[in-house]
Amino acid sequence: MRVLSKLLFVVFALPLVWSCEQLEQPRIIEQTGATLSAAPSNIVLSMDDAEELIVFNLNAADFGVNVSETTYEIQVDAVGNNFAAPVGVGSATTTTVEVKVDDLNRSAISKGLVAGEAGNLEFRVNATPSRAGLSAVSGEAVVISVTPYSTEVVLPSLRVPGDYQSWNPSNDNTILFSENSDDVYEGFVHILSGSGEFKFITGPAWDEFPDFGEGATPGSLVEKGGNVKIADGFGTYRVKADLNNLTYELERVGVWGIIGSATTGDWNTETPMTFDAAQNVLKITTDLTEGEIKFRTNTWDQNYGLGDESGVANFNSANNIPIPEDGNYTITLDFKTPGAVLYTVTKN
Repeated sequence: MRVLSKLLFVVFALPLVWSCEQLEQPRIIEQTGATLSAAPSNIVLSMDDAEELIVFNLNAADFGVNVSETTYEIQVDAVGNNFAAPVGVGSATTTTVEVKVDDLNRSAISKGLVAGEAGNLEFRVNATPSRAGLSAVSGEAVVISVTPYSTEVVLPSLRVPGDYQSWNPSNDNTILFSENSDDVYEGFVHILSGSGEFKFITGPAWDEFPDFGEGATPGSLVEKGGNVKIADGFGTYRVKADLNNLTYELERVGVWGIIGSATTGDWNTETPMTFDAAQNVLKITTDLTEGEIKFRTNTWDQNYGLGDESGVANFNSANNIPIPEDGNYTITLDFKTPGAVLYTVTKN
């Protein structure tokens, strides 16, 4: 029994002996982030160079262990934001990263810089290793002055004076745009009253700029021609005028109104909108109840609802525009901007 007791004592004592020995600490792997090499102090961007590339050279990251491949991404953010919302502007698997001028310009504008004015951005390099188990590491940031350019493009325009807007060629809203700058102009004209007649003119004053009207054959244009007249009744028309071939096209879309559970017509009947000639928008002021609305012509073939961006309507949207509470509202529908349909809902 004494022998067994001694053996048990040795068994239980061994962990105590081992626990008194110095335990080996895990090895700490030092990591160093990548940085910009010889970073410029300022960058001036130009629209003429929008598709050009800015080349940034980097000092490589060191992960403390062998890594077969590293992806380097140059990120920017507003100064003082501590890269809470970094935007990547270019990446590569080498220490030479190319950044497109237009990408950097859009990122600079999105971070609050003003076109034509120098402003500071913080740049850093985020390095992501291909080796499993290793995390990405960001290097020290550097502040660079960036002067962005304006992304607004002034498109050629053609004015559409007519009885619907008091034959006023100086109205800067009732115009069509040539999106490809090729003398082909397209847009919408809202003719909800008057004789339904209009013309096209290249400038804001009669007799000072060439104007175009009805030619010898339907759909043709001639300088100093007669008035063009709608044939299918009042409504919004999609209009195309080709000054190269001296032709025009008219397509009636319909009379726009609001429809929905917030309106007196519910989802069955539209409440028609009127035309604000000064602003070239469709408009309505009416009492609404808490609910939802959409914009619609006489059928669901033409309707707009809630879009992905505030104040931008989506065609045939699956979502309706909310009316949060009962009240009197002024609502506008705006087709002036090429490629977008805008709207406002304002409680009076």
